[in-house]
Amino acid sequence: MNVQFRPESSASVAIKTAIADCDIHPARATNAELFPFMAKRWHEHLEVYGKQAYHGMMEGPPYPKAQPNASRRDAWPPEGGPQGSSLSFLQKQLLDPYNVALGVLNPLNSGQGLRNQDLAAAICSAINDWQIEKWTSKDSRLKASIVVANEDGVAAAAEIRKHAGDKNFVQVLLLSRNVEPLGQRRYWPTYEAAQEIGLPVGVHAFGFGGNPLTPSGWPSFYIEEMVGHAQCQQTALASLVLEGVFERFPKLKMVMIEAGFGWAPSLAWRLDKNFDRLRSEVQHLKRKPDMTLAELREALGLKCTLPAIHYVLVDMGLTYKKRRSAPPSKIAKTSARRGGGGSASKAG
Repeated sequence: MNVQFRPESSASVAIKTAIADCDIHPARATNAELFPFMAKRWHEHLEVYGKQAYHGMMEGPPYPKAQPNASRRDAWPPEGGPQGSSLSFLQKQLLDPYNVALGVLNPLNSGQGLRNQDLAAAICSAINDWQIEKWTSKDSRLKASIVVANEDGVAAAAEIRKHAGDKNFVQVLLLSRNVEPLGQRRYWPTYEAAQEIGLPVGVHAFGFGGNPLTPSGWPSFYIEEMVGHAQCQQTALASLVLEGVFERFPKLKMVMIEAGFGWAPSLAWRLDKNFDRLRSEVQHLKRKPDMTLAELREALGLKCTLPAIHYVLVDMGLTYKKRRSAPPSKIAKTSARRGGGGSASKAG
């Protein structure tokens, strides 16, 4: 939430255990802050024409937030500028008091989602240089993400390879909402390059693909947008699995950021269930969808099952009522015989 409930003194409590913050959003103090890292033609282009995004004439999230940039009210730097634009304030408010030993920068306001692909590539390249100049070179706790022109696979792959071996970067950054689902072939050069240089691909919630978050159109409220991030990540992951991305690039690692993972067990179950019936359609897959419950437990180091999630919620003081199953109707029985029935509750 955007409202600060805790007293400011709580941040001064000594924390012995070092932590890693894998989702820090750096901002630019001014739009011209990128100009030193861009060719002059793009200075003039931005001043005259601006940036045309797939979201029509909009720039930024498609719904307004309670606070600018979804930031806390005390996040404005004392020296001025937008939230997230001051390194010294970031150190004072986050890195130092909470003993953050590793902070991963995820710039969201980048060239991704622009219709002009050359401009998108230029802005992304500038942001990568800007991350080093303003952030990682001045605080060794901070690491950058390689931002790429996500809809131009060739340019994205070139930008990734340009930073091969650069210790300033720890991942390639994509967003979850793109022109097409992330398993589509236009994105394969990005995955190939990331695997080649040994960096994971982080997929952060949000994006500027020009499509509504839901299959049936634009929702009415911002809360629907926030809840829908989990749906969007499921769509992306299903596309990656069923298009065979992980089989084609077996050493590729991907990280889903800011959309939870409680949905993962049910998605894994549904993928496997439908694969058993429809595997003839995806004969390019040599094995069942990679995301099985057993592999989830191994990859996450925890029991990522529906009962386990229930116990975690209970530990957090959250409870829910289990819905009692009604007696099966004739329609349900008929659907099950035809192969259209089934319930995730049977996946135990």
